[in-house]
Amino acid sequence: MVQYIIAGLVLGGIYAISSSGLVVTYESSGILNFAFGSIAFFIARLYYFLNIQHNMGITVSAVLSLVVAAPALGILLYFALFRFLRLSSSLVKVVATLGLSVALPAVATTLFGNISILVAPGLAPQPVHVFMVAGVPITMDQVIVYISVILTVVVGGLVLRFTEVGLRVRAMVDSPAMTSLSGTNPVRVSVGVWAVSTFFAGLAGILAAPIIGLDSQHFTLLVAAAFAAVVAARLRSIPIAVMVSFAMGIATSLIQYYLPSSSVWTSRMITAVPFLFIAIFLVYNLILRRDLSDSTKVGSALDAAIEPHGQGVLESSEAAVLDASMGFIARYSGPIVVAIIAMVLPFLMSGVWLTLLVQAYALGIVFLAITLVTGEGGMIWLCQITFAGIGGLWTAQLATDYHWPVLLAVLAGGLIALPVGLLVGFLTIRLGGLYVALITLTFALLMESLYFTQGRFSNGGLGVNVLRPSFATSDRAFAYVCLFVFILVALFVVNLRRSTTGMALDAVRSSEPGARTLGISVVQMKIVVAGLAALLAGIGGGMLVVAQTAAQPVNYSTFLGVVWLAVVVSIGIRSSIAALVAGITFLVFPQLVTTYLPTAWSQIPVILFGLGAIGVAKFPQGTVEQNGEKFRRILLKQAKKRSDKKELALTSPQGEAT
Repeated sequence: MVQYIIAGLVLGGIYAISSSGLVVTYESSGILNFAFGSIAFFIARLYYFLNIQHNMGITVSAVLSLVVAAPALGILLYFALFRFLRLSSSLVKVVATLGLSVALPAVATTLFGNISILVAPGLAPQPVHVFMVAGVPITMDQVIVYISVILTVVVGGLVLRFTEVGLRVRAMVDSPAMTSLSGTNPVRVSVGVWAVSTFFAGLAGILAAPIIGLDSQHFTLLVAAAFAAVVAARLRSIPIAVMVSFAMGIATSLIQYYLPSSSVWTSRMITAVPFLFIAIFLVYNLILRRDLSDSTKVGSALDAAIEPHGQGVLESSEAAVLDASMGFIARYSGPIVVAIIAMVLPFLMSGVWLTLLVQAYALGIVFLAITLVTGEGGMIWLCQITFAGIGGLWTAQLATDYHWPVLLAVLAGGLIALPVGLLVGFLTIRLGGLYVALITLTFALLMESLYFTQGRFSNGGLGVNVLRPSFATSDRAFAYVCLFVFILVALFVVNLRRSTTGMALDAVRSSEPGARTLGISVVQMKIVVAGLAALLAGIGGGMLVVAQTAAQPVNYSTFLGVVWLAVVVSIGIRSSIAALVAGITFLVFPQLVTTYLPTAWSQIPVILFGLGAIGVAKFPQGTVEQNGEKFRRILLKQAKKRSDKKELALTSPQGEAT
């Protein structure tokens, strides 16, 4: 048992390094870095590239990876992205860092090669030396982890608390403006913080690689556990984050000790450990009625006073004036054109392209659910793919095993997802945006490992086959069924946006305190959106399963859901027609790259999807909405020119003479 506890302390130490890095960056910049796991994977993959693929020594590889590449990556990311996010909304911060988490693993694969890695080296020389302490074997890798944790937590804490460097970091957190007046350059301090943060990420990645393997999705699970510690620390307390990290590591090892290794429940319980800690945290804080918002801003009143305000209001006012100045055709020209193209495409496509188009139309329905919950409700939910999975898997069960009519099974799948969405909404309704994002991410990972892996869904890895309705068995016919359902759902979302409920949601999204002063029930509005979004995601998941003619649980991985969100946000989070464009882009564009470009370019679509999400830092509306507004402005200018010419002709001397 002692050996298992020692192994748990090693895992907990890696969690502690990760959670400490996350808390430090959040405390100093107000950004919770959802790309921490991807940065850890990138540096660990670089270390493997140098040490194994190019036969460099451990010391040289470690220095180049941790001392040179990791800080350089942090500095690059600060100037390219993070410095623009400081005063952005929680949604923009989360989406931009999620976009980075999507792009970095694909960049690593492109740079370092897509090879199968069975064993990843640590920082200890090979073969790894084993020490015997009181009859318990301890490897050199484990010793290095212990030393790293001590240096990270103890020395890092002393530096932040008692040195001039720490004083400058704390001063910048309190007020960058006052820090600047005192002669300290806030940019240099921020650069240093992000360089140290990426060093921590790289160190955690290299230490974790021998334990969890060098796979980007495994690093997502690693950081999900670190996020649980960060949530328990309320985003700010490093000591609490470290203690919870060690507790989770020991709990994981004790589960391995007491439960049989051959049992499927052992792996499921290990995956559930972070969610259990988050559940304990939620219950504890709800009982004590603690404030779990993340509304505390970095900076003082002086910083708020010298920052420009009103740009968002100005842009919204300009957009409203623009819409009011245009006729129906000009105002909705973009959606009308996209709808016409969508109706024509099934006639023009065949083979694999038509199959992908059918699935894209069905996926657009799921993306409408993301548009509703995040675009309209302002809630950062990272589990919409989970509701799509619930709807899709139960559609297959009802249609195949219970012989329901398939479209009725689709509706029933959405209704099954509805109460789950209401439950998640109720539990997270009073939490800040970052807490909601972290908890829904952990919930999605829990459902993926505990619920979707049931034998009734996986069917021995074969999935469950689904027959299409008898009147639409071909791809072309079912494409129009999916498009019809998408249009119905899109009209519902548009009408909801323009209704009294939609205006109340707009007020809640803009300012919850302001909405309360108007007598709007924030809790009621958010729960309504949560339930509707889960319902629509479940229906979209059911339509996607019928389009694919099979239900496979592996199609609903949490990481894929993050990519879905990145694509939707980059194209337009508040545009219904952008959801359809996002569905087509997500499925058709990678096939275009695979078909017409060399294999080395295969990661380009994922990289572009990630970069598109990063782009919300500059263009929060998304590409479709941004370009659509430009197109409407052009039409308005042309109409104004024609009107001016007509008025000039009427008032000219020739016109008066006639």
